[in-house]
Amino acid sequence: MKFVLASSYVPFIKGGGTAIVEWLDLKLQEYGHQTETLFLPFVESMDTMLDQMLSYRLFDLTDSADRLIAFRPPAYLLRHPHKILWFIHHVRAYYDLWGSDYCGIPDTARNRAFRARLMDVDQVGLAESQAIFTNSQIVSDRLTQFNRMPSEVLYPPVLDPNQFHCSSYDPVIVCICRMENHKRQHLLVDAMRYTRSNAKLILAGQSHSGSYPRKLKLNVLKYCLQGKVQIWDRWISEHEKSQLLSTCAAAAYLPFDEDSYGYPSIEAQHACKAVLTTTDSGGVLELVQDGVNGFITEPEPQAIAAAIDRLVETKGLAERMGQAGPKRMAELGINWDHVIRRLTA
Repeated sequence: MKFVLASSYVPFIKGGGTAIVEWLDLKLQEYGHQTETLFLPFVESMDTMLDQMLSYRLFDLTDSADRLIAFRPPAYLLRHPHKILWFIHHVRAYYDLWGSDYCGIPDTARNRAFRARLMDVDQVGLAESQAIFTNSQIVSDRLTQFNRMPSEVLYPPVLDPNQFHCSSYDPVIVCICRMENHKRQHLLVDAMRYTRSNAKLILAGQSHSGSYPRKLKLNVLKYCLQGKVQIWDRWISEHEKSQLLSTCAAAAYLPFDEDSYGYPSIEAQHACKAVLTTTDSGGVLELVQDGVNGFITEPEPQAIAAAIDRLVETKGLAERMGQAGPKRMAELGINWDHVIRRLTA
């Protein structure tokens, strides 16, 4: 079959939202299908968002392929008679983050009206889809809550699990993801103030802006943590990522109410490393089982510090938890055979 894979993106920012498209493109070709990818820019600005969404709606891809698979909003507004969604999140500030500390949009009459209009537009693209898959149960739950739309969870694998391996369990905790306020690397920096063990922390990843990494670095200086915390605020290559994961004791991923388990979590599991997360981290909790393949703590620095110390100081614990990771992924059916079978059914 011929597939068009379509998604939006933020210019100059790469992450899981682009990786899922690029990796599916390669895998569909590997399974004998023809593919084209279509990335269109989309900036979440209230002044232009509806105009941008209208421009998506003007694209009619009926004659371009047998099927359209759409991902990030508002790609589901593209027109095709056999449109499938692998839905990874809403424009979250107007949905599940509305009214939270991570929203940033005042709850005014004007903004409420815009939110209602945005939801109406979204409903058009969602309702005309032939099938809707999501990357987590939490996203399926949001589609039910906000849009009254049924969906099927289809967990996204990484492109090449074999690039990850384990060579040791050094007393280092790594967090490899974009450095943004809602990813909450600041909780890890704060936690290192309370650790008693010889654990070290490496934060690695690019940021949408420089302000958040600067804040993290200032906290490292403020609390004299230079000997315990390293901050690599730049794009991390796949080779660097693999090397960091191969030698660490565990990986930390503490986002606020994440859409899915997040690639940082599953990459750590492929490297046979435990995942440290928090009770409010959303979809990450679908992968991590407390005390089995990682720790789930309260989102408080002292609780996170205690988990870090326990992982580092308890002989054999990091290895036992890490070895449970591949078993957990098998239980959830996280593999490309399953993904391709469902998307091409």
